[in-house]
Amino acid sequence: MRLLVTGGAGFIGTNFIYRMLGDHPDVEIICLDALTYAGNIHNLDRAMEDRRFRFVKGNISKRDEVTPALKQDIDAVINFAAESHVDKSIEDPGIFLVSNIIGTQVLMDACRRLDIERFHQISTDEVYGDLPLDRPDLLFNEETPMRPSSPYSASKASADLLVQAYHRTYGLKTTISRCSNNYGPYQFPEKLIPKAIMMARDGQRVPIYGTGKNVRDWIYVEDHCTAIDRILHSGKPGQVYNVGGRSERSNLQVVSTVLQGLAKSEDLIQFVGDRPGHDLRYAIDSSKIERELGWKAEQSFAQGLELTIRWYVENAAWLADVSTKINTTP
Repeated sequence: MRLLVTGGAGFIGTNFIYRMLGDHPDVEIICLDALTYAGNIHNLDRAMEDRRFRFVKGNISKRDEVTPALKQDIDAVINFAAESHVDKSIEDPGIFLVSNIIGTQVLMDACRRLDIERFHQISTDEVYGDLPLDRPDLLFNEETPMRPSSPYSASKASADLLVQAYHRTYGLKTTISRCSNNYGPYQFPEKLIPKAIMMARDGQRVPIYGTGKNVRDWIYVEDHCTAIDRILHSGKPGQVYNVGGRSERSNLQVVSTVLQGLAKSEDLIQFVGDRPGHDLRYAIDSSKIERELGWKAEQSFAQGLELTIRWYVENAAWLADVSTKINTTP
């Protein structure tokens, strides 16, 4: 099987590439990535040594850069490429519409022209909006109406609708996975866990929005990659699969656990003004993928976070390099 992985120099894409190369001796991967600020070519240094891997620099929203990469006898496209930071979408929504919606359309149009039947879209639980903090019984399932809160999540919801339309109208064999918050190696430190690790390690204050009570469901990135692999090989075209870790934690609990793992005082926590439209709670019901495809998250939050902290501590040079590209807001 020859795969085109878009956005493969980013956090989840990098982990997916290493997972596929390690688990499937017969797989070949072409990575298409524009190498924007959150993409890092050095994430793929080990992959570059594998004859089954090739990197192509290109932007998914530009047809003349997408088409040559897809003319390589591609069997399936897995689209990780996206602008994904909510704060940046609030500051500048336009780039999110281009990358996340137009880029998805360009990829699927190219698949149709070149007779590539299989397309998998990486989405997010944020398309569902949020849930109340006082209703722990409520979970997002695949039938939950989309109710996005931010320009980022609205752009991802729009892309999901487009993917579903291409399946119904053109017969493109599409699947969509909507995942909860990922954490693990190679995550760009604008996101909560790597930012907390980076700042706490250096004795800096760790900012948390509002009161820190906002709740997220967390999943270790390797579990997410295993789910995508399972969907790619066994998922039913036209279907959406929710992927979650069944590990709900408040942002305050997450940061406190990071501080404990680094033997740092909670005095480093600094509450700051809340984000506009900040979602209260995300919680994923993964019953469908567990029941139909036999997948289940393996890493507990405690185990996954221990592995994550260890990776960032052992890869201080990587963290120092990428941290020059971010600011220190939450």
